[in-house]
Amino acid sequence: METNIMDMFEEGKVLKICAPMVRYSKLPFRCLVRRYDCDICFTPMIVAADFMRSNKARDSEFTTNDSDRPLIVQFASSDAQTLADAACVVAPFSDGVDLNCGCPQRWAMAEGYGACLINKPDLVRDMVRLVRNQVAKPNYSTSIKIRIHKDLRRTVDLCQQAEAAGASWITVHGRTADERHQPVNYNAIQTIKDSVSVPVIANGDVRNLRDVEAMHRLTGVDGVMAARGLLANPAMFAGYECTPLQCVWDWVDIATEQGTPFTCFHHHLMYMLERPQSPPFYLYCDLCHYATVALPDGVVTNPWHSADRVVFLSGPYLWEARFGGLPCTCM
Repeated sequence: METNIMDMFEEGKVLKICAPMVRYSKLPFRCLVRRYDCDICFTPMIVAADFMRSNKARDSEFTTNDSDRPLIVQFASSDAQTLADAACVVAPFSDGVDLNCGCPQRWAMAEGYGACLINKPDLVRDMVRLVRNQVAKPNYSTSIKIRIHKDLRRTVDLCQQAEAAGASWITVHGRTADERHQPVNYNAIQTIKDSVSVPVIANGDVRNLRDVEAMHRLTGVDGVMAARGLLANPAMFAGYECTPLQCVWDWVDIATEQGTPFTCFHHHLMYMLERPQSPPFYLYCDLCHYATVALPDGVVTNPWHSADRVVFLSGPYLWEARFGGLPCTCM
């Protein structure tokens, strides 16, 4: 169902958003976090030039379904026309596009993508304007996701130029392109929020619902975006401190129904089970055909003849796929 993203911004309400995450914020994970109070989801960053060049890239990088809304497709691009063309392709299946101006990885910046764009406000302005002019959906949002400059005046200028070009909203990761684990600069986010009239989303170090509330209180933003916090706990926005067992079951069901590749399925499960909020559970091994009780501090070696639930996946890693790689006592 098509959504007008701008109608979701209401005074006093803080939107909760799943960040674009390469390899991780794909359709199955988006379906999972939507069950736990996530308001808007982003696709992983997609390189617009590759997307337009290759049918294979389009098929592998962008998948969705009828329930996957509201949805924002994030592109990496250094060319306005390429970005606008890609936006036109995905517009019928999404509610907005976002330009990545924040990825600090070297390969992205070497190609003219990501965080290097915060130093090219004229190009960002042109890309936003062309998308707004070419997408034939009046309620389709066009946004940017940025990092900040050391000289915050440059960031404010960038955001004001993007707003003037028609940006619907702006997401601010409160670190510079060179920073990784340094504290998030809340004052910078607040300054940007006070400098533009479009909604502003804050991103950085959001691990639980208390962080969401604190970010809103300290910066006055209209929404909060989470990445690693949601990987570790997809139910975070619903108020859970760590991943509830039901969320793990939901992930198994969604991944099985959608044919999620094993590596992706397993990586998500590993993140979720770092601090699971659940009683002891069972681990099934197709090598010895026993189930083993798995506890947070390791594996109990007492075998059982049946598990509470067995997930059948192909290959010798049936047991590993279900419970994140804890070794069976037969190994």
